[in-house]
Amino acid sequence: MAAAPPPTAPSYIPPFGMRTVIGCLGVLLAVHVAGFNEHITDIGLSDIRGEMHIGHDEGVWFTSIYESFNIAAMAFTPWFYMTFSIYRFTLFVTAILGFLALPLPFMPDLTSLYILRAAQGLSAGCLPPILMTVMLKYLPPQIRVFGVGGYAMSATFGPNLGGPLEAMWFEHVGWRWLYWEALPLCLLSIVMIAYGLPRDPSHWARFRNFNWRGFLLGVPSILCIVTVLYHGDRLDWFRSPLIVHLTFWGGGLFIGFLVHEWFHHSPFFRIQFWGNRNIAMAMLTLVATLMICGLMAAVPSLYLTAVRGYRPLQAAPVSLVVALPQLILLPLTAALCNIRAVDCRYVLAFGMSCMALAAWFGTWLTPDWVRDNFYIIQILQVFGQPMVVIPVLVLATMGLGPADGPLISGMVNMLKGMASAIAAALFETLVRRREQYHSNMLLERSGENGTALSGFGNPINGQLSNISPDTAHVARNSLQIFHTYLREQSLVLALADIYFVIMWICVFFVILTAILPGRVYPPSAPKPAPATS
Repeated sequence: MAAAPPPTAPSYIPPFGMRTVIGCLGVLLAVHVAGFNEHITDIGLSDIRGEMHIGHDEGVWFTSIYESFNIAAMAFTPWFYMTFSIYRFTLFVTAILGFLALPLPFMPDLTSLYILRAAQGLSAGCLPPILMTVMLKYLPPQIRVFGVGGYAMSATFGPNLGGPLEAMWFEHVGWRWLYWEALPLCLLSIVMIAYGLPRDPSHWARFRNFNWRGFLLGVPSILCIVTVLYHGDRLDWFRSPLIVHLTFWGGGLFIGFLVHEWFHHSPFFRIQFWGNRNIAMAMLTLVATLMICGLMAAVPSLYLTAVRGYRPLQAAPVSLVVALPQLILLPLTAALCNIRAVDCRYVLAFGMSCMALAAWFGTWLTPDWVRDNFYIIQILQVFGQPMVVIPVLVLATMGLGPADGPLISGMVNMLKGMASAIAAALFETLVRRREQYHSNMLLERSGENGTALSGFGNPINGQLSNISPDTAHVARNSLQIFHTYLREQSLVLALADIYFVIMWICVFFVILTAILPGRVYPPSAPKPAPATS
């Protein structure tokens, strides 16, 4: 009996060739534009606040509104692109992302600025799930892992390039280009998408079975949870009525959303995927990895600006050391994971070990460090980040069928966005709490040992007394300098503690990799049916 022929591709998908590659690269470029827009405005927020006369609290809302709508869009995008067609929906959201950047620097008040920023976050959040689907749907099996590597660039290459781009635009072109850098790149990606992406049909009949209850439960819950994460530390968490109410209502709605999705016949998320060991491991590791990457990018940035007084342009090489090699190492890691004899679990464990070693080196942080001292930590991340992210995505996607893609794409991307919000909240909380702890301990030690050390004199007073005869002025400035040194040392110790926490998170996931997931194999081209006599 002749073997059944392999399933044929839908009629709208042309044979794979350069045109399809250009279309996929256009979607990849659009995702990077969205990522640049997010990270540049986040890193350059102090410059934007100064130019647009925005206070600190208003600046936090500027970030949280964008991020909350961005993450909410990631969760529900798969249903919409399946309904409107990937081709049309991608062109529309890319155009909106670029178009909204034009008026943003000229907004007359905060309300209009927040509305446009929310709309831009909504359009930007639609693009990563589309990229995941495009790479898995339109690329042939032999190179599908490279598509996963292209998607992984949005988690490794884009965030690390945000700082250098912000420094370049602000220092050499103008602060408005922190918004406008999206315009030319969006135009180029639209041309590439329009030329190369297959014209898939629309399915308007899907509106008859639209999961309205899940949508109305899920969107507000995500908006509430993300807002809590970005404002919790600023408002002292549950001492704030706003945080209490958002947590209660957002958490309740999200639990109701998960229960509803479990039983609904046409869910946005298939919660049952968490019963798969590989997918559960991949989801947990993806969240942890993106949190680790966010924390390890934030530590040197804060240290160099707050302790050493660097400008963003001077700190940019630290990020470039991680970002630029990803253009080579991501394809190489994808090629390694595409070899059938290579177990991607070992690649994942090795990459996480590199991240743990980088964090261990960071625990030796002192106030004497300069930019060059971070290079060994960054070089270890160059190898660690792609060797973690790509195997995680392989574990999550390679065991699924074509129909499962949209049901896991939104979940993966929502967790990806949520990981960034959790990392931001965790970083702010750890820095504040550990800095307060070390400051109190150092002050206590200074008070306990003040009498014992009095015989050694006061070097700060000695230096200042040579330039001012006013003893009260010298005493006041001496105390101010002492507290400056105290704050600097407390911050350095707090950042070293964050590296210590990261190291043990990495060790935990190395152990988890050895226990939880089963092996998956890269996809291969379908074998031709044997000839029949």
